[in-house]
Amino acid sequence: MTSVNHIEGAPAGVGGAEEPARGRLFVELTETLKLAVPIALTQLGQIAMMTTDLALIGRLGGDAVAAAALAHTVFFVSFTTGMGLVSAVAPLAAQAYGARDPRMVRRALRVGLWATLLTAPPLMLPPLFGERILLSLGQAPESAALAQRYLHGLTWCLIPGLWFLAIRGFMSAVNRPEPGLWITLGAIPANAALAYTLIHGEFGLPRLDLLGAGLATTLVNSGMFAAALWFTVARRPFRKYHVLGGIARIDWQLMRQLFKIGAPISLAFLLEYGLFGAAGLLMGLISTMALTAHQIALQIAAILFMVPFGVGMAATVRVGHAAGRGDASAVRRAGYMAMLLGIAFMSAMTLTVICGRFTIATLFLGETSDATTHLTATLLLIGSTFFIADGIQTVAAGALRGLNDTRMPLLFATISYWLVGFTCAALFGFHTPLSARGVWIGLSCGTAVYAMLLVNRFRLLSRRALPAPPHDY
Repeated sequence: MTSVNHIEGAPAGVGGAEEPARGRLFVELTETLKLAVPIALTQLGQIAMMTTDLALIGRLGGDAVAAAALAHTVFFVSFTTGMGLVSAVAPLAAQAYGARDPRMVRRALRVGLWATLLTAPPLMLPPLFGERILLSLGQAPESAALAQRYLHGLTWCLIPGLWFLAIRGFMSAVNRPEPGLWITLGAIPANAALAYTLIHGEFGLPRLDLLGAGLATTLVNSGMFAAALWFTVARRPFRKYHVLGGIARIDWQLMRQLFKIGAPISLAFLLEYGLFGAAGLLMGLISTMALTAHQIALQIAAILFMVPFGVGMAATVRVGHAAGRGDASAVRRAGYMAMLLGIAFMSAMTLTVICGRFTIATLFLGETSDATTHLTATLLLIGSTFFIADGIQTVAAGALRGLNDTRMPLLFATISYWLVGFTCAALFGFHTPLSARGVWIGLSCGTAVYAMLLVNRFRLLSRRALPAPPHDY
């Protein structure tokens, strides 16, 4: 084990017995916000990039938009799987940071980079053969061919995109998430300019349409990774960790630990992603209007979700720091404070959505789509319970990751999303007069059960002995 007397930015003395309880809570709130705000803004920046891509693709026509949606469905299965694995970098690095073990902080990032490189080839196969997959699922040949053209450019962003996420997890673990935000903010206009240029063939370049949009995403993600890597090797406080030292050697011992933590995260993400994909299929069976309303309401949910997702990532770090220090009271304080922040934000946003639900619907549909507008507004109203529960579950899951607890949340996801959520969605949607509204009631039920199980799990674990320090792996 390598230890130091001081790590720059490491918590010192927080949670001491001499500090008043109110002061400890204020410190926890401040530190959580310092982490959560830039992380959440970075997530919103990623959404902005995707929205820009869709807007530019929309100029190619409705067929191109539909093809891009199909392509994203295939691609995000692979990307979500990889994202779950690299999500394990943050808790491993955070626990090491709390234990003042810089060697383990460095090892956590390096093993995340290696895990991406080793798992990327099989993960890239589904998008590279996306046309065949879509045809086997009954999609029209023209749409499948267009989707494959997009995927030919998009697939190659998997490795740099996941590497960027791994570095972001490392940066957050050492209390410096801001460079990830700066890089993302710079990437938004760069992505828009490059995508427009490659899609339409400006400045003497060939017109690549959907292929150009995919290539632009790959090039921008490669640039984001290069910028993040430069920060880690050249700028304080990251450079002192020497993350590229010994990079040629694979740390198989820690690799096993990363997969032990990260694989259940991947599967839980896929279960959640699969439920909402299945809900879209149920809506399509009901009517085209129901599917349209569902997609709009789900897009609003995705935007709102980015902020508690950022709070959840901050919870992973704060709980990991406390676990690394062996401070059980700080673990509880970090987890519960993050949950309260998630509840507060989602409650405020839910009230805003309820009050503005018809305005939101008309922004997407215009004034003439009366029936669809009304259904969209109704789903947003039903989603008022779903939004808050979704915020709680992602923060609670992040707090549990800080304790390396990912296998039980996977079981909870299976029960909540599929046994409860999908069953209720199908039952209420097709065996009651609720129809499309019943599908969303089912989604709300499943998400609420998941949130309650995760919060209770954190309550139980935070009262037990803390996990072994990361340098024991």
